[in-house]
Amino acid sequence: MSSTAETAAPQSRGGGQPRSGHGRRIVAALAVTQTIGYGVLYYAFSVFLTPMAHDLHATNAQIAAALTLSILITALCAPLVGRRLDARGGRGLMTAGSILGTVAVLAWSRVDSLAQLYAVFAAIGVACAMVLYESAFAVIVSWFDGPTHARGRANALLALTVVAGFASTIFLPLTGLLVEWHGWRQALVILALIYGVAAIPLHALVVRRRTHPKQKPATAEERADIVKAATRRRPFWLLVIAFTANGGAAAVMAVLLITYLIHLGHSPVLAATLAGLLGVLSVTGRLLTTGLQRRLPAALIAAAIFALQGVAVLLLPLVGHTVPGAIGCVLGFGLGFGIASITLPHLLLQRYDAAAYASLSGRIAAFSVTDKALAPLGAVALAQAVGYGWVMGAVAVACAIAASALVAYHRI
Repeated sequence: MSSTAETAAPQSRGGGQPRSGHGRRIVAALAVTQTIGYGVLYYAFSVFLTPMAHDLHATNAQIAAALTLSILITALCAPLVGRRLDARGGRGLMTAGSILGTVAVLAWSRVDSLAQLYAVFAAIGVACAMVLYESAFAVIVSWFDGPTHARGRANALLALTVVAGFASTIFLPLTGLLVEWHGWRQALVILALIYGVAAIPLHALVVRRRTHPKQKPATAEERADIVKAATRRRPFWLLVIAFTANGGAAAVMAVLLITYLIHLGHSPVLAATLAGLLGVLSVTGRLLTTGLQRRLPAALIAAAIFALQGVAVLLLPLVGHTVPGAIGCVLGFGLGFGIASITLPHLLLQRYDAAAYASLSGRIAAFSVTDKALAPLGAVALAQAVGYGWVMGAVAVACAIAASALVAYHRI
C-alpha cells in the first residue's frame, strides 16, 4: 500500500483540517479492531490453555510459555514498527498485521506439537506489534495532530480505550462457549474468521493518514534526530522507568490476583469476581484521568494514581482477609489499571514532536512490554520461594518507582 494513497484523506478548505466525520470513523473502526484483536490474539489464550495442554500432552507451563514468547516478540518488534508508522502511517502496516494475525490464528488451530505452537505464537507476536494499541494510538495521533486538536485527540484515545477495555469481558465468555460447543480447534477457526472479517477491511478501507498541505512532512533523518535527541536526555528515560515499572506491576496483579485472594481465604467465585472488576475499573480510571488532565498536569495525576495503587497493594496482605478489605484494595489498584495507555501518548506529545511519536512510543514499549511478559514469571518464582506477601511488597515498590519517576519528570 503506497503512502501516497494512504495520505489522500479529504481535507477541508481551512488547510490541513480533517473533514468532520472521518476522524470519528477512524476511531470507531479502531475501537472495533482493538476490541476483537485483544480478545482473539491475547485474552482468548487463557481459555485454550487447559484443552491445548491435554491434546498436545504438555504441561500448563509449557503451553503458557507460548504467550510469553509472543509478548517478548511484540516488544522486540515495537521500535521497528514505530519507525514504520512514523514514516508511512498505519494503513498498510495494520492491514498486513491483521492478515498475519488471521493466518496465524488459523495455523494455531492446526498445531500438533509445542514447536509448532511456539512458531505460531512468534507470528502472533509480530502481528500484535503491528495491529494493537501502539499502532492504533499512532494513527490517532497522526490524524488529530497539532495543538488545536489536543482535545479531540484526548477524546479519541479515551473512546478507543474505553471500548477496547471490554475485550476480556466479551471474549473470555464467548471463547468459553465456542470451546464448549465446538472444541478448541474449531473455536480458533471461528475466532480467526471473526477477526479477519472485521479487522482486514476496516484497516484497509478506513484507516487514513491526515495530510498537511502547508507543512512539509518530516524526513527520516529529521525523525531520527528527534529520537536521538530525546533518548539522550533524562525525561525520556524517566518515562521508560515509570511505564515499565507500572506495566510490570499491572501484569503481576492481573496474573496472580485471583490466586492470592484464594490464598487469603476467599472463595474462587468471589476471587474471580473481584479480579473481574479490574477491567471495569480500568475504564473508570481512564475517564477520571482524561477529565482531570484538562485541569491538572498529566504526569502528577498518573503519579498520584500509581501511588494509590502501591498503597492498595501494601494493604492487601493486612486487610484483604475480609471481604470489605479485599474489595477496597482491588478498587484502589484497579483505578490505575488502564491509565498508562492514555497518559503516555499525552506526555510524549507534550514534550516531543508528533512526527516521531510512534518511534518514541515504540522505544518505550520495547521495555514496558518486555517487563509485562517477564514480571509475572518472576513473581511466581518469588511467591514459591518466600511467599505472596513479598510479591505484594515488590509490586508496591514498582508502583512507588513509577510514581516517583513521573514526579521527577514533571519537575524537569
